[in-house]
Amino acid sequence: MSDQSSEQTLSNLGHEDRRFEPPEDLARDANVKEEAYERAAKDRLAFWEEAAERLTWGKRWDTVLDWDDPPFAKWYVGGTLNAAYNCIDRHVEAGTGDRVAIHWVGEPEDDRRTITYADLKDEVSKAANALIELGVGKGDPVAIYLPMIPETVISMLACARIGAVHTVVFGGFSSDALVTRINELDARVVITSDGGYRRGAPSALKPAVDEAMAKCPDVRTVLVVRRTGQDVDWNDDRDRWWHDVVDGQSTEHEPEQFDSEHPLYVMYTSGSTGKPKGILHTTGGYLAQSAWSHWAVFDLKPETDVYWCSADIGWVTGHSYIVYGPLANGATSVMYEGTPDTPHKGRWWEIIQEFKVSLFYTAPTAIRTCMKWGKEIPAEFDLSSLRILGSVGEPINPEAYIWYRENIGGNRTPVVDTWWQTETGAMMISPLPGVTAGKPGSAMRALPGISALVVDEQGEEVPDGSGGYLVLTEPWPAMLRTLWGDDERFKDTYWSRYPGWYFAGDGAKKDEDGDLWLLGRVDDVMNVSGHRLSTTEIESALISHPKVAESAVVGATDDTTGQAVVAFVILREEAGDGGQEIVEELRTHVAKEIGKIARPRQIMVVPELPKTRSGKIMRRLLRDVAENRDMGDVTTLTDSTVMDKIKTGMSGSKTDDE
Repeated sequence: MSDQSSEQTLSNLGHEDRRFEPPEDLARDANVKEEAYERAAKDRLAFWEEAAERLTWGKRWDTVLDWDDPPFAKWYVGGTLNAAYNCIDRHVEAGTGDRVAIHWVGEPEDDRRTITYADLKDEVSKAANALIELGVGKGDPVAIYLPMIPETVISMLACARIGAVHTVVFGGFSSDALVTRINELDARVVITSDGGYRRGAPSALKPAVDEAMAKCPDVRTVLVVRRTGQDVDWNDDRDRWWHDVVDGQSTEHEPEQFDSEHPLYVMYTSGSTGKPKGILHTTGGYLAQSAWSHWAVFDLKPETDVYWCSADIGWVTGHSYIVYGPLANGATSVMYEGTPDTPHKGRWWEIIQEFKVSLFYTAPTAIRTCMKWGKEIPAEFDLSSLRILGSVGEPINPEAYIWYRENIGGNRTPVVDTWWQTETGAMMISPLPGVTAGKPGSAMRALPGISALVVDEQGEEVPDGSGGYLVLTEPWPAMLRTLWGDDERFKDTYWSRYPGWYFAGDGAKKDEDGDLWLLGRVDDVMNVSGHRLSTTEIESALISHPKVAESAVVGATDDTTGQAVVAFVILREEAGDGGQEIVEELRTHVAKEIGKIARPRQIMVVPELPKTRSGKIMRRLLRDVAENRDMGDVTTLTDSTVMDKIKTGMSGSKTDDE
């Protein structure tokens, strides 16, 4: 992270002197008090042992942490448990089976399902029995490509129940993304649906699976949920309807106890080399920290709270804070299929009013979108049930924080601005709502039991009031264990820059109080609406188009999505001079290759790209162009006049995505 870009980011933060103290009743009755920080600092492993005791174990662990072969950690060594049992059965056995686990809301307004913990136990048991019938066993990978419907949660928990390893693929990703994940994991079973609903209309999913199957010859079964009733192509040798296979199964299934380090799931996330990284999370440590952090950061009272996380389950936020954390805690959650503006722009606030949601967790992108629509819309609804608001996915800008607190939270609710990653598995830095005085835009400090520093290039901790790089100096329970099938890449990606410390890839600063402000990515991974996308992966997609000779992609600041994809392309001679038609063709091509989330906001057709003498593209200069900034030093370029040529020779377009 250059000093110039860091200082520019810092100068835009502002609001550092504005503080919101916790409400008195919340401070008095909070699940976690200030003393937790001191207790965790005094004996970190004892603290995490206590967190794990909130779960039900088949066999208690012998050793809390094995860190003899860093960076390969083992937590709760010798212990056994079952994630699905912890999320479902133990609540039923405790007499709370009639508590609502999920209030599911479909995008069509009259589409509702209320699922109690007893209901969920039956449905997961049936799905587990069905998977066994389909030949799925302990350690076998299962790919899940579903919309935001209850069967997504049921499929994940059924896998966990029998010890299968699930990988959930975001429904917005293309068939090529499916192929990569299915083949790398060697999944033989894929669970999908005919489609889901999106912006008031059915949106197909199975056609992408059908297309992927041509490149996944080892898949033996595609299990299809009927959701929309769309016509789908059918392969009698491979395709099976969910209702035919699952619905008739027994509701009885005895969950097996698995080793604490048994793989739970693999989630793929963008890597700076272009190839997606398969993040492996195991069972014991992940479940212990995701459950504890959900209970602590949202001050969850499961008997009275109604919790809603608006993320998609296809991302890690949905795994940790829709499925595993809340269900392990016996929470009542809302799960919504659709978009916040369908059928009207008050849809979210209408749902909060209907279910009396008290804890709400969403992304800054969504908050900024609602800001654009105007405060008059949420003002039409009764949001008085809300008591804590959360933010996730990217640093929240102070203006969005204040708007969120004032217009959604009625100027009374704490905002917990949480920092964590797919790799960390659970929240790492966040205010505690009954303890911390929130500052707009600041994640404040590391949670109890987490060791985080902001360091300079040499690994020295920076003083208060300075910026640098965020590192984690001690292992934590929910940490990724490795990258699927690639231990060397795991070590090189996360542990090589500062040996012995995990480098998060994010810049951060400490204000004069020592509180933390996250500054976003410092590598070539963009954060678009909370989704991490690799510049290299998008560049590869562009170059795969026959009309493109070379490409460079950067992330540019965007008021709505945080960052937006901006591409610079050099066309092949036979493609002509470019123009709107080729730009739209390339945007569509990227969407097909990767997914709509990766479609560039803007594509500029240029005559040359700025390169150093060693051949490295100077993306910093392209970011300056994309954001209409004055360019800095260009003396390292092979041709110092190339930027003038780019500015005078550019053609292209900026397009607002739907």
